[in-house]
Amino acid sequence: MNYSDKVMDYFLNPRNMGEIEGASGIGLVGNARCGDIMKIYLDIDGGNIIRDAKFKTFGCGAAVATSSIATELIIGKTVQEALEITNSSVMEALDGLPTAKVHCSLLAEEAIQAALWDYAQKNGMVIEGLKPPTYGGHDHHHDADES
Repeated sequence: MNYSDKVMDYFLNPRNMGEIEGASGIGLVGNARCGDIMKIYLDIDGGNIIRDAKFKTFGCGAAVATSSIATELIIGKTVQEALEITNSSVMEALDGLPTAKVHCSLLAEEAIQAALWDYAQKNGMVIEGLKPPTYGGHDHHHDADES
């Protein structure tokens, strides 16, 4: 696999790894068939600003890198701005991903949205444009030798 220098940096030196006790929202997504599982924790203040984000990921190097950069992309953003983070913006921030690893950026997007959904549910609110999480119902077409 040809990974960008940025992907390798975020894999070898992940930012914001860990968890947040009493998180405002937690998103867990994954796919049992390919083995990638991401959990994103959010700390959101009363003004709907994401003060902190942490992640725990079980998966390949691209899964760790996409989780790590996704947390950096949402810290300091409003809930609505975080909802606008897509897999394309995650891949762009990492200077691209190999085609076989694009699904990792999709999981990062889904984990953010799942954490935002959890936050909205806990607070009895509606976030415009936010849909309920699918919890890993995607078929990522992983080959057995990819990791």
